[in-house]
Amino acid sequence: MRKTELLVPAGSPEVLKTAVIFGADAVYIGGEAFGLRAKAHNFSLEEMKEGCAFAHERGVKVYVTANILAHNRDLEGVEEYFEELKEVEIDALIISDPGVFAIARRVLPKMDIHISTQANNTNYGTYLFWHQMGAKRVVAARELTFEELKEIREKIPEEMEMECFIHGSMCISYSGRCLLSNFFTGRDANQGSCTHPCRWKYAVVEETRPGEYMPVYENERGTYLFNSKDLCMVEHVPELIETGIDSFKIEGRMKTALYVATVARTYRKAIDDYRQSPELYRKNLEWYREEIGKCTYREYTTGFYFGKPGADAQIYNNSTYIKSYTYLGTVEEVDSRGFLKIEQKNKFSVGDVIEVMKPDGRNIQGAVRGICDEKGQLQESAPHPKQVLYVDLDAEAEAFDILRVEARS
Repeated sequence: MRKTELLVPAGSPEVLKTAVIFGADAVYIGGEAFGLRAKAHNFSLEEMKEGCAFAHERGVKVYVTANILAHNRDLEGVEEYFEELKEVEIDALIISDPGVFAIARRVLPKMDIHISTQANNTNYGTYLFWHQMGAKRVVAARELTFEELKEIREKIPEEMEMECFIHGSMCISYSGRCLLSNFFTGRDANQGSCTHPCRWKYAVVEETRPGEYMPVYENERGTYLFNSKDLCMVEHVPELIETGIDSFKIEGRMKTALYVATVARTYRKAIDDYRQSPELYRKNLEWYREEIGKCTYREYTTGFYFGKPGADAQIYNNSTYIKSYTYLGTVEEVDSRGFLKIEQKNKFSVGDVIEVMKPDGRNIQGAVRGICDEKGQLQESAPHPKQVLYVDLDAEAEAFDILRVEARS
């Protein structure tokens, strides 16, 4: 049985720390250029250095995305960027463009390179090509079934690694190569600026009646033709491991610390439980289902793993998320009074019962006994986002624990 890596996204230094603490074997991040999530906070070089130090101290790897489909105007900047990355002890680059790959091999000859899903990696011949070029790992296209992945694993070298997405948003276009955003808004998904038009609501206009918008009905609430459900494979960890997948990849560099903590912790336990005992994994299936449902999601599907998805893989009546818990903040430290220092993310009040989410899988409830600001002034509620607060909570908590509360309907 091959070693299984849990690869978790991080869109900011705060989320990187959360991913590491809540069970990631590796995290992937973006710099301030040349990645496919331009709207994420992303990392400056100094933040990368700090993030790598934090991760490496805990035995966790850090991969950096440089997976845009580059134009001529990008190549000089890519070379300069890779020169700057010589100062940062990252563990691998994630690349999709052959031109960018060639620059990386020249500027960073000892760097491990992973080939992004954006490169349309759908067959073992593609894997063998990239292996001959010097790539260590290839990220599979999301459109592959278990049977196809097994055949790839059988026909590529033992030392070559295969990475697959196992959780998160699905793109309507092949391996994420979408043109809708560019067409509608001029913001190119393949350059990192996707506006997600696949989540929009559409109507039909007949050419002789301009301005007359006719809805395309699936039912009385309209239709969202391109709005895919989210991928979730937590109930199929055994099949993923037995297929020979080396890295289980979570999608979501735009997600909150709460989302990352919830997903990372759940898959960490599922992987470890199965490796310890298949019976233990089956025994805890309900816990995985319950916990994975506590993060924000769009309903779940198993994607292409068991064959081409049918109509039930789309959401036709809305484009909203299911949200069962609200993120309040991450504990930065516990002071001498036992108060929890947090940067507040959403409103809560004295008297509320909230939940402490711990990396080891425990969820502990406690009542908020008091709230005070940095000046020590008491307040009844926390209505201002990003305010630094000290919370007196009737529950055990420590640094890096997540505070959340069940969402009000």
